[in-house]
Amino acid sequence: MWMMFEAVVLNLTVRIHDSHRSPFSTESTPLAAGAAMLRLRSCILTRLLSSPSSASPISPLHRLLSAVAADPSPAFAVEQYLVDTCGLTRPQALKASTKLSHLKSPAKPDAVLAFLADLGLSSADVAAAVAGDPLLLCADVDKTLAPVVAGLTGHGLSRTEVARLVSLGRTIFRCRSIVSNLPYYLSLFGSYENLQQLLKQCPELLGCSLEKVVKPNVAFLRECGLGDCILSKVHLSTPRILSTNPDRLPAMVACAEGLGVPRGSPMFRHVLYAVARVGEDKIPAKVDYLKKTFRWSDAEVGIVACKNPQVLSRSKDMLQRLSEFFISEVGLEPADIAHRSVVLTYSLESRLKPRYYAVKFLKKNGLLKCFPSYSTIFNMTDKVFVERYICPHKEAAPHVYEDYVAACKGEVSTRFLSA
Repeated sequence: MWMMFEAVVLNLTVRIHDSHRSPFSTESTPLAAGAAMLRLRSCILTRLLSSPSSASPISPLHRLLSAVAADPSPAFAVEQYLVDTCGLTRPQALKASTKLSHLKSPAKPDAVLAFLADLGLSSADVAAAVAGDPLLLCADVDKTLAPVVAGLTGHGLSRTEVARLVSLGRTIFRCRSIVSNLPYYLSLFGSYENLQQLLKQCPELLGCSLEKVVKPNVAFLRECGLGDCILSKVHLSTPRILSTNPDRLPAMVACAEGLGVPRGSPMFRHVLYAVARVGEDKIPAKVDYLKKTFRWSDAEVGIVACKNPQVLSRSKDMLQRLSEFFISEVGLEPADIAHRSVVLTYSLESRLKPRYYAVKFLKKNGLLKCFPSYSTIFNMTDKVFVERYICPHKEAAPHVYEDYVAACKGEVSTRFLSA
């Protein structure tokens, strides 16, 4: 009887273990089965020994084994699975697990992971895909993922390119419409590389309605003479413009024109990009803020918008700090800033201030005959600046190089501040 008991328990334990073991697990099956068998045998023995002595041990044994086999498996530890099997960090797993609380077993996630591994995704790619789209683990391999992959490869994408698309970690891979939309986007942007660059910024573009959203926007842009210049040069705001509500696009174009930049201008598309980032409804308030903060006229704001439209998307806090630096500390006139507005696109902490303090220090200590043009010192590359203004004075001012490097990291020395 006990030999039969051992055989049944071992068989049952291995079956239970194998049914829940991930195909990616590296644990030893015999060891795991042995440990599980010992736990199960202990449980059964306890129940048998506590049964009445007059009762036959066979009947309780069958009843107990049947009950154990029928018992539901332990609750699926989603968060731990995401860490151990999918490679997510603990914070990523905690966040992703909130969307997967309905999972009761690893069966479907295991199938998805096996499919992704066969597709060629590395462990890092799998982690990125799952972290970006946790519900990918719930997708049906046969009904959703396999048909999407087959459709994409049927349109000319390699399995490696499909794998890169999956690794972006967006819901579009679970959307069957991306297969039918792909040929249009490939013809629109000219190559998969251009398309992938856009999808990194706005992957939802591939799932947008072509007939209701994208095609009307492309047609309007071409009517305005903007289609080719926007579509031929990939920009991070391009998908934002193409996926916007078609009713908004004319307002965005009108807003860009209202800044004093005509449609035919080479800079118009850049102004339109800035409007897309900020929002056409927020541009008037941003213009008023620029006029107040930098003491500019409408014409000067137009000059800035035409030359360096990215200034429009800088935060109010940064614009205020730039104004205080250039007007109050450096002493530039508002008109000079408007005509040399590229300086407003540079980093205040790691570029503008360190260079200003370094040159001011050199001038105060007689190492420069005259103060150079601000546009000169701010516009040159860091390598050229160091070679021209720092290296020649290392002997006369031994600490100037280390003070400059520290200032670029936000640590301004007292030597620089007192200059």
